[in-house]
Amino acid sequence: MADVAPITVAVPEVAPEPPLLEKAPAAAPLAPPQPGMRPSNPDEGHRQFRIRRGRFRRTVLFFSLLFVRVIFWEVILRRIVGGDFVSRGRSERWRKYARRFRKLAIDMGGVMIKLGQFVSTRVDVLPPEITQELAGLQDQVPIVPFEYIKSTLQRELGSIEAHFLWVNPEPIAAASFGQVHKAQLHNGDRVVVKVQRPNITDIVQTDLAALRFVARLAMRYGPIRRRADVPALLDEFSRVLWEELDYRKEADNALTFASMFADDMGIYVPLVYLEHSTHYVLTLEDVTSIKINDFAALERAGISRKEVAQRLINCYLRQIFDFRFFHADPHPGNLFVYPLPDSHQDGPSGTGTINGKPYFEGNGNGTGKKFYLIFIDFGMTGRLTPQLVAGLRETLIAVIMQDAKGLVESYSKLGILMPSADKARIEAATRAVFEKVWGLNMNEISTLPFDQVTDVALEFSDLIMSMPFQMPQDFIYLSRTVGILSGMATGLDASFDPWREIQPFASRMLSEEASRQPGRALRLSGTAGVFADAALRTIRDFFARTYRLPALADTVLDRAERGELTVQVRPSSEFQDQVTRVENAINQISVGLIFSTTGIATTILYVSGERTLALFGAIATSVLFLMVALRAKR
Repeated sequence: MADVAPITVAVPEVAPEPPLLEKAPAAAPLAPPQPGMRPSNPDEGHRQFRIRRGRFRRTVLFFSLLFVRVIFWEVILRRIVGGDFVSRGRSERWRKYARRFRKLAIDMGGVMIKLGQFVSTRVDVLPPEITQELAGLQDQVPIVPFEYIKSTLQRELGSIEAHFLWVNPEPIAAASFGQVHKAQLHNGDRVVVKVQRPNITDIVQTDLAALRFVARLAMRYGPIRRRADVPALLDEFSRVLWEELDYRKEADNALTFASMFADDMGIYVPLVYLEHSTHYVLTLEDVTSIKINDFAALERAGISRKEVAQRLINCYLRQIFDFRFFHADPHPGNLFVYPLPDSHQDGPSGTGTINGKPYFEGNGNGTGKKFYLIFIDFGMTGRLTPQLVAGLRETLIAVIMQDAKGLVESYSKLGILMPSADKARIEAATRAVFEKVWGLNMNEISTLPFDQVTDVALEFSDLIMSMPFQMPQDFIYLSRTVGILSGMATGLDASFDPWREIQPFASRMLSEEASRQPGRALRLSGTAGVFADAALRTIRDFFARTYRLPALADTVLDRAERGELTVQVRPSSEFQDQVTRVENAINQISVGLIFSTTGIATTILYVSGERTLALFGAIATSVLFLMVALRAKR
């Protein structure tokens, strides 16, 4: 992108930007400390310590009370009144818990906002009531006074006047970790300057320490320990946070993305001014234009919403399958549509050059004006491993071929299925979904009759409740991105057909895959190529297994001779459910007998005047019941 001229955004005539305010004194109180160093002002240091201590206590208290509520309902009360009563209000309780956390996150900001956004993607671990409630959680943080922003700029860049002609003291955006101001360079370029909030590093360290304490508590609870590796999730969350706090990393991501689309697609990435950037300050070209979800503005500009949707999806298909590097935060605030000037609208459609950058009109019907699709904010990106790409390739082929068994096998290769997953049931469910939605566009899928959806859900309710999926973190980012894109494309064009967009890409991908494998005698494309490729894989796997068979037989016989051979019989999910219901019934009868006996004895003591003994009997019975319930839950 070094040879690309910056976009000249048409803006209405306004009063000139205010000049840079006078330089703040070097020893200004409350100025953010140097990273990793203590504040020079002792009073400020004590204030920051109190803030961090308060955040730690508040976080631990919130989650501790949440665990107490969950254990009371799901363990203690479940044993007293039965599972049916507890399950009736479970969905509303989960929503209430999520709303309480949402309030806490908005109040505390910082890491809690990011945590809410992070867990909203973990549909493999958390109930949908929680993930849906937190899905729209956005930053709602107070604006940092400009004097502190100036202090950070001075600390990082030295003389502000040497870098900028002016900086607008009013921010255009404020987020959990940073604040954005418009500015102008001495060469006349309009830019935006992203500045990290004061003391945010200390706040992140404090919040993460509190969350680690909470994670250790959570792992003491058996159902959580069996369902998710909370410390591992927290480690991944921490890694994402520290990457977002490093603006040099974001600059590198933007440069990588720009190089990917330097020659085609009508994609634009703002120029990065590295000489005006550090780990805590990022200066970018100002490319503000029409938000991708401002449909009225797009229509006024004469831009085809259908073409915008097609270009967006095709751009992401290339990111995922060609470059294995993708922008993982495609919400409307990070995507703009820039209508090109009238001087560039005439002429033949197809490939051309605009502003020194090669331009591709896209796959639309050509009825709309030409435009750039602009990406900003590269703090959250994803990289796909070769294993994940191979699994996605097989997933795509299976979807195109409506191959339910192949799709389930691709899930295994992606690491999505848990070891205990019932593959036969998942395959049957996948086949049922194919029959319902194949060939439908996004609008038709969203308006399927409710009874058709519920029929499938009821038929496979045991599969849904068992949650046989576990999501690798790389796949979480990709799933979240695809989900956002799906909604965005549907909003742009209600008749958008995902199958039509994917099928040509799959054909090209298969041809490229075949050409990358030297020595393959068969060169077929389309459906025949898919069947041939599947047949070759089957033959290869057969001979590989046959070759390994003698060694496997020796291993089995050796283990049998040593007495180490075990046989595991796994009952079906239906049988396991029946056994569980019988066990629960026996447990409830046993507990009922205990309570009946002790209740009668306590009543007799009370009526006989032995009220002290009756009180001790009631207390002892309650404690005994609590111990039995907790032990049974573990």
